Amino acid sequence: MNSATVRNLLVRGMLAGLAAGVLALVVAYLLGEPNVDKAIGFEDAHAHEHEMEVVSRSLQSTAGLATGVLVYGVSFGGIAALAYCFALGRVGRFGPRATALLLSGCALLAVYVVPFLKYPANPPSVGDPDTIGKRTTLYFLMMLLSVLLAVAATLLGKRLRPRLGTWWATVLAVAAFGVAVGLAYQFLPAVNEVPKDFPATLLWRFRLSALAIQVVLWGGFGLLFGELAERQLNPKPAKAAAAGRTVPAAR
Repeated sequence: MNSATVRNLLVRGMLAGLAAGVLALVVAYLLGEPNVDKAIGFEDAHAHEHEMEVVSRSLQSTAGLATGVLVYGVSFGGIAALAYCFALGRVGRFGPRATALLLSGCALLAVYVVPFLKYPANPPSVGDPDTIGKRTTLYFLMMLLSVLLAVAATLLGKRLRPRLGTWWATVLAVAAFGVAVGLAYQFLPAVNEVPKDFPATLLWRFRLSALAIQVVLWGGFGLLFGELAERQLNPKPAKAAAAGRTVPAAR
């Protein structure tokens, strides 16, 4: 793949990430923010001292939320596009659209779902401020392990495919990934700092909305970028169809 194609795919990846970020922003605002407001209300009702807000809640839930989600979307879109350039043609006989969906699905699993299951997202008022550094370190360690294990499982599947075939090589690679993740879950320390009187329903809804935001973000990116990549890498059918519609009928 030449540098011009990589550059074009990078731009398309960032644009797809931006568009997916807009979709995720809508989900975050409609599903996530109401739960955040309720969690903050719980915290205010049980706090002995009220701290002054450096940034107002209204600004956090609008401009702050939009900036964070959209910047994240553009950033991961560019990184995913570069990974796509490397993966295309190396992970099986998949076309541009299918490769984009496969890549985004695997990224969602490795980058978010696996760490989320070990260290799920918590709303405000949940967690000891003194342990935030430790919790952040553990989360990113789990994320790094998940990505490395996913890469190792992919390489294992490619090595086993000539001897076992695609089906059994994939089954064994996925099983190996699951076992390795299970061992990581077992050996990494658990974190449970949810207050006893915190509403379980609110905690569940917050975590479910956090997961929904990521599913929309990565799923939307896979669909949008797959379409843009298809048009970039296979432009001939579209051009031929357009030419066929514009050629006047012979008289």
